[in-house]
Amino acid sequence: MPDLSLNKTHDESRQGEAFAPSATDSSNHRRRFYIESYGCQMNFSDSEIVASILNKEGFGATGNYEEADLVLLNTCSIREKAEQTIRKRLTEFKKIKEKKPGMLVGVLGCMAERLKSKFLEEEQLVDIVVGPDAYRSLPALVEEAGTGQKAVNVLLSRDETYADISPIRLDSNGVTAFVSIMRGCNNMCSFCVVPFTRGRERSRDASSIVKECYELFNNGFREVTLLGQNVDSYYFIDEANDDIVTFAKLLERVALISPLLRVRFSTSHPKDITDEVLHTMAKHENICRYIHLPVQSGSTRILQLMNRTYTREWYKAKVDRIREIIPGCGISSDVIAGFCTETEDDHRDTLNIMQYSRYDMSYMFVYSERPGTLAQRRYIDDVPAETKKSRLTEIVKLQNRLSLESNRTDVGKIFKVLIEGDSKRSSQDWMGRTSQNKVVVFPKKNLNHKKGDYVMVEVNDCTQATSLGELEE
Repeated sequence: MPDLSLNKTHDESRQGEAFAPSATDSSNHRRRFYIESYGCQMNFSDSEIVASILNKEGFGATGNYEEADLVLLNTCSIREKAEQTIRKRLTEFKKIKEKKPGMLVGVLGCMAERLKSKFLEEEQLVDIVVGPDAYRSLPALVEEAGTGQKAVNVLLSRDETYADISPIRLDSNGVTAFVSIMRGCNNMCSFCVVPFTRGRERSRDASSIVKECYELFNNGFREVTLLGQNVDSYYFIDEANDDIVTFAKLLERVALISPLLRVRFSTSHPKDITDEVLHTMAKHENICRYIHLPVQSGSTRILQLMNRTYTREWYKAKVDRIREIIPGCGISSDVIAGFCTETEDDHRDTLNIMQYSRYDMSYMFVYSERPGTLAQRRYIDDVPAETKKSRLTEIVKLQNRLSLESNRTDVGKIFKVLIEGDSKRSSQDWMGRTSQNKVVVFPKKNLNHKKGDYVMVEVNDCTQATSLGELEE
């Protein structure tokens, strides 16, 4: 299974994987597709949209790429290592294609527009290239590629949200699901390619989001994660009801579907998460007490170069506000080591803000210059690779300690846990999550619990990544 090898402190995190069929039965279809998704949760959600589009055209999903007629890689362009991983994977598929000439290979998502010429012409690794806003055209592109033509559509859209498409839940545990609420990003962080690969922000029709979440609940799902590059910017004008739907209002509408439906969201830009959102979270028990709040750097000078539009003091005040309104709220982050001109003092500021914020977990990277970004055009990537690596090592070491400290504070406490399935290590244990997004493993004890049940678990031990507990008698 592919992995982007992101440094993280969350052992159940999904970073890159092949989807296996669940909602479709490939044996009933003439043609089969196989899809691997890399990077962020948005890409996993997009892969489910693609599956729905293909399913309507007679394709069925398969978990074995060697039997597939169509192999797709849904790509991430955030880090250079992700591109290296995908290029290596495409080379492997090219070898299989030589033995199976009828098989088509396509690249979807963020890498599509930027590397289309390399993939199609120079390296000749793929037959189809499709950007994030062009998935509806995929069936036609497959037919075009089937005639021997190279098929491309990487046009961005000002209004595409795929609101009318019901995603097929590939490789689903039947308990948790992603629901995309918006696409694109307007923030223009200097290190980020997303505004160029996914376009400008546009919010999906609020009623279609609530409808999708309601249907998921009726089909047995007990947790939805509302997704967007910056969910706090969600803004929909509901002309039918003469209403403006903010993210806080949308959160409440989804939470009111049922108290048995947990609601999460990702990702929040620190500058946009409002008190209205925080008070809505505090008001509804089924909105999870967990916020992913990327800091990127603890240095105000570096934050300005990154165009993050906040200072270290402002960020710390936002953390304080979260903890004031939602006591016990879990907070996680993204951290970049070695951005352009970063000094040792800047690095120390990052370590300091991590300690201040007491993150439960973080996604941690060395800075990777992305072609076409403002940072690539304006700044020099002047921090030596070895310095980046050593700083990242310090960041990871600190986060490991913070994660362990956070989990230790839970020992002796009782938490409401949603069972997601068997533990990875033993079918005799359940794995679930707390509202704070912490993984808890506990013995089944031959009781009649099942996936999707809520149970009370007392935590009695922990590692830096997992809490260990016992069902409350």
